[in-house]
Amino acid sequence: MSSVRRRVFAASATAFALTAPYVARAQKKYDPGVTDKEIKLGHTNPYSGPASAYGTIGKAIGAYWAMVNDTGGINGRKVTFVTYDDGYQPPKTVEMVRKLVEDDKVFAIYQLLGTPTNTVVQKYLNQKKVPQLFVATGASKWGNPGTFPWTMGWQPDYATEAAIYAKHIMATRPNAKVAMLYQNDDSGKDYLHGFQTGFGKDVDKFLIKVVSFEITDPTVDSQVIQLKDSGADVFFNHATPKAAAQAIRKAADLGWKPEHYLANVSASVAAVLKPAGLDNSKGIITAAYVKDATDAQWAQDADFKAWDAWMKKYQPEANPADAANVYAYAVSATMHDCLKRCGDNLTRANLMKMAASMHNLEIPMLLPGIRINTSDKDFYPIQSVRLARFDGETWRLFGDVLSSEGA
Repeated sequence: MSSVRRRVFAASATAFALTAPYVARAQKKYDPGVTDKEIKLGHTNPYSGPASAYGTIGKAIGAYWAMVNDTGGINGRKVTFVTYDDGYQPPKTVEMVRKLVEDDKVFAIYQLLGTPTNTVVQKYLNQKKVPQLFVATGASKWGNPGTFPWTMGWQPDYATEAAIYAKHIMATRPNAKVAMLYQNDDSGKDYLHGFQTGFGKDVDKFLIKVVSFEITDPTVDSQVIQLKDSGADVFFNHATPKAAAQAIRKAADLGWKPEHYLANVSASVAAVLKPAGLDNSKGIITAAYVKDATDAQWAQDADFKAWDAWMKKYQPEANPADAANVYAYAVSATMHDCLKRCGDNLTRANLMKMAASMHNLEIPMLLPGIRINTSDKDFYPIQSVRLARFDGETWRLFGDVLSSEGA
């Protein structure tokens, strides 16, 4: 396993092993949002607006909990998933999250989507001691248990992903001229910082042009023209799905054919590459940590078969080529595991304890060799990826597992 950078990792395997059986036998303890028959989870998602492609995640999460409820729930309790449309607008997120906590009285906020939207409610949720778990954003700020002990990420953080791309560029194209497009918010700045850090002392040699855009911009055409005109032969495309697809198509329209790296958050064949044009997308590289449903190599895997059966039963109208459906299934399986290990001790503090004591956890639809590890000092559940290249139909993995996680 290659290592790009390393964090101190201090998971307690003994605590993990002893906690779940103990709490399962303990007297019932509940916080708001839990009864003998129900666990209530809260969530917001951009079902409308410029980031509405991510609405698939919220719909798929709802379908996951429907499956869980149909098979007996979690330790006999059904999960009520309360989700609202915030349109990717932080003021709306504040309104919706307050409603979830104070009116709906949810047990935890789970998989709230977006860096700016999570940022505006982080202090509020930590002051209220409400878990803000497995947020749908890879910003590095979600792994800071010393300051925000009630907030935890899930996917690989953006800075690590970008650093891996930089290392790969330097190793494979030592004379590359690199241009980067990034979204002008905390997530984009995380990607930019990680990319710059990955190049190290050679950043000025490699990174010759950086251009940002706003999530509300109707197109990124002018930005792509600037990047092409820089003379770059490598392009790192960080954008949400709509803008990412626009950038891919515009580069093709301009006849610009750089080595193209695409942020994982927009690596969906259905939501990004198909709208951009599959031929235009051929050769693009991304970082992967979940199985690609369009890749036939997984067809006989037990977890893929279970996922496929779930899709057909609970989401018959959904597009199996949309990576958001795999993502939602895997992150929900992680939450499922934590809630199950809580037993009858369904307090918010115990839920965070379970989330912070995952050790080499295998989750359905994660790539082989990628495990989930957390501790009270490590709030980054997934810190390993593999690179993949789009061949015009599907993503093809190559190389070793790359990790920033301490051994």
